[in-house]
Order: sequence, then structure tokens, then C-alpha cells
Amino acid sequence: MAEAFSNHLANGRAKAISAGTIPSGSVNITAVEAMRQVGLDISHNRPRALAPEIIQKADRVINMGCMDSAACPARFVLSQDWGLPDRTTSLWYKFVKIRDELKQKVEALVNSMGI
Repeated sequence: MAEAFSNHLANGRAKAISAGTIPSGSVNITAVEAMRQVGLDISHNRPRALAPEIIQKADRVINMGCMDSAACPARFVLSQDWGLPDRTTSLWYKFVKIRDELKQKVEALVNSMGI
């Protein structure tokens, strides 16, 4: 969701890449529907593993809430942690709340970068 918001708001002036330490096999259908509700289609996105080259090429690294996990490789680089709750829920109201919080955080980030 953050990748979609970032790339939409940056409108080609920056590129966001979303990756995780233990990616699932597919994008959560509830996330797809929540994003479709705000006009963004993430149905063709695929989860990807966070690889060192992704971190090395990044200007910014944003964690969604894994800073307490020993499995999070982004702990070893300068990063910002947004501390979001677990996004694996299928409860609609929780997804909408997370989606809306992500949108606000991404808008602030994009604005702070002058994009």
C-alpha cells in the first residue's frame, strides 16, 4: 500500500519499492480492495524479499514496524520506523485505518522530500 501511494504521489519523480523480510506468496486481498476503494490498483503487485541491494540503492528506508524484530535487516542501516500494526489482518476496519494512516505518512514523506 505504501509503495502504491508513494509512486502515485511522486508521479514519476521518485520510485518506491516495497519489500519484506518474510514476504507472503501474494498481496493480501483485503489490501487490494482497500486500495481499489481509493482508486489505486495493487492487484498485479507481488510481494518481494528485502535484499541487501534494495537497501544499498535506497535513498530512504522506511520500516513499517519491524524494528523490534531480529529478522529485520533494515535495523542495520539508517532508517525510519513508522511502527504500524500487523498488516496481515483481514478485518476491513483495521485495513482501512492502516491504509489511511499510511497515506498520511506517505504524503508527509513525499512533501518533506520536495517531490
